[in-house]
Amino acid sequence: MKLVDLKFQPGIDKQDTAYSAGDKRKYTDSDFVRFHYGKPERWGGWTNLPNPNKTVVGVVRDTHSWVGLDGTRYLALGTDRKLYVYSEGALYDITPLRATESLTNPFATTSGSSTVTVTDASHGAGVGDFVTFDNGSATNVVDGIDFNNEFEILTVPTSNTFTVDAGTNATGSTASGGGSVTATYQITIGEATSTYGYGWGTETWSASTWDTPRSSSNVIVYARNWSLDNFGEDLIATALNAGTFIKDISGAIGDRATALSNAPTASRFSIVSTDTRHLLVFGTETTIGDTSTQDDLLFRFSDREDATDYTPTATNEAGSLRITDGSRIVGAVKSTGQILVWTDTSLHGIQFVGTPFTFGLRQLGANCGLIAQHAAIEVNGKAYWMSDDAFYLYDGVVKKMPCSVQDFVFDDINYTNRNDIACGLNTAFNEIIWYYPSESATQIDRAVAYNYLEGTWYTVSLARTSWLGAYVYEKPIATEYNASATANASTILGLTAGASSIFEHESGNNQADGTAISAFLETGSVEIADGDQLMSVSKLVPDFDNLTNTMTATLTLEQYPQSASNVTTSGSITSTTEKINVRGRGRAVKIKYTTNTVDDTPWRLGSQKIQIRPDGRR
Repeated sequence: MKLVDLKFQPGIDKQDTAYSAGDKRKYTDSDFVRFHYGKPERWGGWTNLPNPNKTVVGVVRDTHSWVGLDGTRYLALGTDRKLYVYSEGALYDITPLRATESLTNPFATTSGSSTVTVTDASHGAGVGDFVTFDNGSATNVVDGIDFNNEFEILTVPTSNTFTVDAGTNATGSTASGGGSVTATYQITIGEATSTYGYGWGTETWSASTWDTPRSSSNVIVYARNWSLDNFGEDLIATALNAGTFIKDISGAIGDRATALSNAPTASRFSIVSTDTRHLLVFGTETTIGDTSTQDDLLFRFSDREDATDYTPTATNEAGSLRITDGSRIVGAVKSTGQILVWTDTSLHGIQFVGTPFTFGLRQLGANCGLIAQHAAIEVNGKAYWMSDDAFYLYDGVVKKMPCSVQDFVFDDINYTNRNDIACGLNTAFNEIIWYYPSESATQIDRAVAYNYLEGTWYTVSLARTSWLGAYVYEKPIATEYNASATANASTILGLTAGASSIFEHESGNNQADGTAISAFLETGSVEIADGDQLMSVSKLVPDFDNLTNTMTATLTLEQYPQSASNVTTSGSITSTTEKINVRGRGRAVKIKYTTNTVDDTPWRLGSQKIQIRPDGRR
């Protein structure tokens, strides 16, 4: 009898076959297992952000944290439908307003129905938009319905009317009224998912016959995304292909964000040059205020210390530049001494050069574009990003990163929704994590992680639409979208489903709802005695640290790579298990470890030894 030590390399390799990977002593699959200091370790748990378990309306696409001048911590969250700020345990809806109207007797109801028709000439609202009615001098009660509330717009029959669901049925006869009513409309909502544009006006002129929507399209209508940053202690928020807004923290925390004065009204995203105090808006208008002039390759920068001045003069530092490589600017991150900006095909560096040019622009790489707005990150002076078909690194030179799970990831992406991909940092474990929608999913449902110190890759079935590293808050903060859930952060009458939860990660040992985290780790098929003869396996000697519950170890003994006569044997491992007695024979063996118990701690696997003896060639 011989006790053999199976020494496996850190990381997951999905590029090789099971036999080839096993021959190289590699792991081939896992879920909720990371590699830390070269050893496999179960992921930590997550809990709800303290806010008594409130969920927010829509899909969170970006989060940003910062600290005010008085030391107060803030967390901003932008969804496809709302803009929020969280501070000191409280959540506030700061979604900007687009219009305020004074109406007279706008409500029409029908007895026994909760549907209300609202009349407002040229209201400009769409289905799913939000409106608040208020009247300080009256109750706005019509047929038993109180209209002093926020509503989601249900239908838009005409340009002068829309309907809302009041939540309670009218008790009187068909009536109208409401008196003098103030209606405040929030900015138009965005799309929850990206889709191809099949209607009118989404492609080139004469692409289809007159008055006929096209049946095919290569134009993607992107889901609403946000870019969030702070200018001093104030929040700057730009909605994808829409306006830029500011939240002045010196006012009441619950006050809404407002349109940034003199700023472009249609931009892809923005970023603050922290060192020089300029606001840069990308993919923006050639004529400020004219959305029809939006140029996906143009970016503007404000005057120094003034985010409201974009008109270049002899005495300021405002201006604009245009990138010529690519079809659109996709994303940007701050790096040491420059801002890195990507198009769909290339990487460029923006550096402050002073007057009269303010910023200089130079191309750093070609054929290395960014797949999504939030798919790049800077770590310790290096930039990492995901392109359409590979992962890249910039450390002064653009480099394609070797990736042991590359085919698995890029063969599984829903490219229609690729702009939803979100990248985040988990500094405690030296991880960069990209969250992406799998091929059959319309929302993010998977992730791939890279340990940038150890060079290892692994995948995880974790659905997070945004991830914020532990910069201001002690734990990473992430969000998860549930299309069938209804948000409870505020009372909105007629609110449809679609809500996001906010989590603190690396907190506790379970999922936020108290259920277990199902984790597994699987090795490649290791040949015994070089596969020359059959071997009998009789014992597995486990080596675990921090294992508090029961783990299942399953050994599969294989005759040949494609053999149907494999033998599977399993046993249970606890913190006191010295060995597992197993029985099987084959030319190769692979091992799978599984845990799925509430309060499992982040166990760590050390060495693995099996006891074998020769058992003939047949």
